[in-house]
Amino acid sequence: MKFNFKRVALLAGITLLGLTVTACSSSKKSTGFQSDLNQKGTLTIGLEGTYAPYSYRKDGKLTGFEVELGKALAKKMNLKAKFVPTKWDGLIAGLGSNKYDVVLNNITQTPERAKSYLFSTPYIYSRAVLITRSDETNLNSLSDVKGKKLAEGTGTDNEQTAKKFGAETVPSGDFATTVSLIKQGRVDGTINSKEAFLSYQKSSSTKGLKYKDVSDEKDPAKIVALFNKNSSKLRKQTNKALKQLRNDGTLKKLSEKYFSADITK
Repeated sequence: MKFNFKRVALLAGITLLGLTVTACSSSKKSTGFQSDLNQKGTLTIGLEGTYAPYSYRKDGKLTGFEVELGKALAKKMNLKAKFVPTKWDGLIAGLGSNKYDVVLNNITQTPERAKSYLFSTPYIYSRAVLITRSDETNLNSLSDVKGKKLAEGTGTDNEQTAKKFGAETVPSGDFATTVSLIKQGRVDGTINSKEAFLSYQKSSSTKGLKYKDVSDEKDPAKIVALFNKNSSKLRKQTNKALKQLRNDGTLKKLSEKYFSADITK
């Protein structure tokens, strides 16, 4: 029996080619969106956990619109959702230090944030209201806030709006604190979301308070998921999942559950 060197060489070449193709395929797979994750197989989500109805605790358990949204997004991407509650003043900074993969926390799309971060497509559109004491007669529009004290979250879109219209802002860490500051007369009011006020009203007293819809003076805020600049693949995959949740009705269902209205468009 003759030993066929040409055949052996051909088979070896085919085997080597197969290994090369497999390696390339594996390498290509490893550069997918999961390479943007801090932990393989897990979507780590930063949020406050103190801002109903977006994210809050009920009977000690984390819940809310953005908590359920985060779980639904992770499921669509075949990932496990992990939440990292963080105070607002350090929330976005935590994204920069890779504490989590994405922030879901009623984040407004702004040109300033676009300089340092990536946005998902908007998933809700938040309408603004001006909240004051019931006996306040001089604050009825955004043009009235000049020279007034408004309680606002540091670095929020509401704070920027208040400053734009000439108000003095007083830092407030959460909505409950904001309400207390208004009731105590330490501030004149706040610019905030209508849905946050109505949600708070369901479980807490808003006696002595009123709100004025100012959405005709301020365009609805585009609420988005926030990513690091280097997480473009994760952003793309999240947008794909968001589109699926919008198309199958999940997004609308969650909006109606937590806001009693469809504010997804």
